[in-house]
Amino acid sequence: MGRDTGPKCKKCRREGEKLFLKGERCYTQSCPMSRRSSPPGERAKKHRPRRSQYQLHLREKQKARRIYGVREKQFRNYVAWAKGQKGVTGEALLTLLERRFDNLVYRAGFASSRDQARQMITHGHFEVNGRATNVPSVLLREGDTVAVKEGRRARVKSILDTNKKREAPSWLERNIDAMKFQTIAPPNLEETGYTIAANLIVEFYSR
Repeated sequence: MGRDTGPKCKKCRREGEKLFLKGERCYTQSCPMSRRSSPPGERAKKHRPRRSQYQLHLREKQKARRIYGVREKQFRNYVAWAKGQKGVTGEALLTLLERRFDNLVYRAGFASSRDQARQMITHGHFEVNGRATNVPSVLLREGDTVAVKEGRRARVKSILDTNKKREAPSWLERNIDAMKFQTIAPPNLEETGYTIAANLIVEFYSR
């Protein structure tokens, strides 16, 4: 299954909440979710039909996939990987997703959306621990440092200026002047800003 490239605002309406897929626009009144939150193809209803258990599990899985921009096959692999980790499988899954290179570039404010972060990474804007890295799905570890390449700083600076009001999470140490950030702790899932019932996702793939 290829990457879902359909209208981003419809994805948010389908899931019934903001997924913050379009960068700064999602934080303003220009966001269509502020005006119309009913699922695409449906008129707003006072009482929506109750979802089946399968639909609840499916929608939670789709929501997480859309937030992090992960293809189905890769997402399934993350679930399998999480099952082999110690602790709660759902929390391990979300931790893996949060450790993705593209997600951390977005979290640090060096990109306005995860889509933009992926594009910047594949175009060679960043180095990890001094080495050029152009794979968005790389999982970063505690202590890894991401820096903007010298020739790409002008563009990233304009993005940082746009995102300066958005604080980096506690597990990232950001140095805007030096155009770099470092992972200093494991992701704190309470700071993600999303409500994802990861247990439903694990149950979906356990059928």
